Amino acid sequence: MNQKLAAVPGALALATLALCAPAQAQSADAELAEQVRQLRAELQQVRQELDAMKKQAAPVASTPAAPSWSGSPAPAVVPAPAAAPVAAVAPQANAGLSLFGYGELSYSRPTHDTANSVANVGRAVLGWGYRFNERTRMAAELEIENAIASSSDSGEAAIEQMYVEHDLNSNLTAKAGLFLMPAGILNESHEPTRYFGVFRNQVETAIIPTTWRELGVGLQGTTDQGLRWNTGIVTGFDLTKWDPTSSDGRDSPLGSIHQEGQLAKARTLATYLALNYSGIPGFNIGGSVYYGGAGQKQTGFAAPDATVTLAEAHARWQPGRWDLSALAARGRFSGVDALNATFAGQPTPVPDRFGGWYAQAAYKVWSAGEQALWPFARYERLNTAEGYSGLPQGLAPTAQPDTRTVTIGANYYLHPQVVLKADYMRFFDDSSRDRFNLGVGFEF
Repeated sequence: MNQKLAAVPGALALATLALCAPAQAQSADAELAEQVRQLRAELQQVRQELDAMKKQAAPVASTPAAPSWSGSPAPAVVPAPAAAPVAAVAPQANAGLSLFGYGELSYSRPTHDTANSVANVGRAVLGWGYRFNERTRMAAELEIENAIASSSDSGEAAIEQMYVEHDLNSNLTAKAGLFLMPAGILNESHEPTRYFGVFRNQVETAIIPTTWRELGVGLQGTTDQGLRWNTGIVTGFDLTKWDPTSSDGRDSPLGSIHQEGQLAKARTLATYLALNYSGIPGFNIGGSVYYGGAGQKQTGFAAPDATVTLAEAHARWQPGRWDLSALAARGRFSGVDALNATFAGQPTPVPDRFGGWYAQAAYKVWSAGEQALWPFARYERLNTAEGYSGLPQGLAPTAQPDTRTVTIGANYYLHPQVVLKADYMRFFDDSSRDRFNLGVGFEF
């Protein structure tokens, strides 16, 4: 092509001279006209080849990225975008056995009750994956909470995930086992480097019981336009575990009755559907719906046909140095009237409804190499018990006011996979809960 480009100016000059020269004869004019026509055709061909080369050299980033769902934990100075909520524990491509994990440690100091300051190894998680071939793989995670798990300690050891995954084709995958539910922003991407603040936000803790996992089978599909969908059949919650004398149900209605794959009652199962769109780089919008039995048809239980519904919608946008996100979630218990009648006078009956929302903004004010500083602010509003049914008048607990919280702090990334955190939480409805928090987190 270069030879053609070099020949073009000379040929054009020759043609120009030829055109400017006095006509000697009609036959000479015809010959010159033919040469000009050929030169124009050749020039057009050269232009087309040049355009084709420019397109090939165009940046790959100009092509919208399809959502990745099989990546390993993504190190990121920018916290892993929920625009592509992924199965973060999937083994790395082209690897047989792979190890991964994360840890988080914290210090919390109530501003009005410093005697209750607490330092804790919140989570230590070790995961492993194995790729059997290009289409079939497994992944599992072992988690220890609160440092020590024994009969005399408050720690817990648990299998957080364990599943087998198989690619049916390049856009469709099936999985079976114990896996994370595709709900909200954090449930599938909950490593400490992937969220702002020392602790996970309250809505995705008290309303969506992150880390929420169920036993079952699921399908996941993706499109080249950036749409990801998930659906499946899984185990549900066990309402027979509800303790009306404890505050656990008020802290997290679903977190107090989840089964986590431990001898899970499975007389009635549950279904879920989740949709996420991330066809625009740095942007994600999505939502999910879960519905399933909670009474498990248990003989002698007052609410054998009770059900749970949980729905949420979320969005996250990362324009330039900004990271903006919002989420709203709402849950409902149905068929619990008879059960609540047996709880009359107890402090924590089963609520009819619960829900909440939050909005969060973060800005990268500084970065150098692998380090970065991200101040952030978050406002949350939630209620874990909006009302009760089945209780005689005068015996229902007082309606619980909304919890409203502002959290202000910063994440300082020493490395995309290592973060230092500090924040202050202000509880508008109960200032005794105000506190400073410090934290360290990592993932690999």
